Amino acid sequence: MLQRCLDLLAPALHRPGAVVVDCTLGLGGHSEALLTQFPEARLVALDRDKEALRLSGERLAPFGERATLVHAVYDELPDVLDRLGIARVQGVLFDLGVSSMQLDEADRGFAYAQDAPLDMRMDQTTGVSAAEVLNTYPAGELVRILRAYGEEKQAKRIVGAVVREREKEPFSNSARLVELIRDALPQAAKRTGGNPAKRTFQALRIEVNGELSVLERAIPAAVQALDVGGRIAVLSYHSLEDRLVKQVFAAGAATTAPPGLPVVPEQYQPRLKLLTRGAELPTEEEVAENRRAAPARLRGAQRIRESIE
Repeated sequence: MLQRCLDLLAPALHRPGAVVVDCTLGLGGHSEALLTQFPEARLVALDRDKEALRLSGERLAPFGERATLVHAVYDELPDVLDRLGIARVQGVLFDLGVSSMQLDEADRGFAYAQDAPLDMRMDQTTGVSAAEVLNTYPAGELVRILRAYGEEKQAKRIVGAVVREREKEPFSNSARLVELIRDALPQAAKRTGGNPAKRTFQALRIEVNGELSVLERAIPAAVQALDVGGRIAVLSYHSLEDRLVKQVFAAGAATTAPPGLPVVPEQYQPRLKLLTRGAELPTEEEVAENRRAAPARLRGAQRIRESIE
């Protein structure tokens, strides 16, 4: 949905000196497109993955000083902008989830289709790995994670099997976990929803990287960083992410006035205007070209008013 993201942001980025933030740099595809399509704009791009920063830095080198790449998690956006002396930005883009590079590098442990060390850290220099979560978390906490972050109905069955197996030998690789999940699930559960390990791997990845708690801080911070007239586009890949984005945008687009006022004072007026009707989905052609686009959901909003405290 690259072109749709560019179209959503375009009205705010054609002005000279516009600053656009790519909060999820990855391999730099979105950033390269932003710099190419908006030649007057300056880019600030964030990523917690040092290897992604190195590779995208090579890709974006031709743009010179127009691109500033920062090793940071996207909820650190206010601090990053403060360090760079940028008061407000005109565009913000989030492409959430796991990058193709992380999925394709076997040693990262994100993909359940190939055997790899159970790591799943987007920044491999910090934090606990997925193996540590599996081997050390209490059973009740693991059930909560699988239910809350993976929406896994069979969480108790899977965690029961994990606890029994980790007492024999700690988990270290993904293939053993995938096999355990297949064996633990009833036949009916294996026949629905693709690979039966998908939901467990998603839940572990979200826990390891603190994705939802980071996102809860990041989206409001990004909205606050927008100049009046600035725009934000967010691509999410599962219902938990999309729900958080929807809630922040809906709150910003609603009046906060007490009911019954004949005229709504300025301080109660909406700060945002929604740019998408609900969440936009990828086209059939795009999914056929890139199956990883299938779960994508795009929402956009425009800052229309300053906050009045």
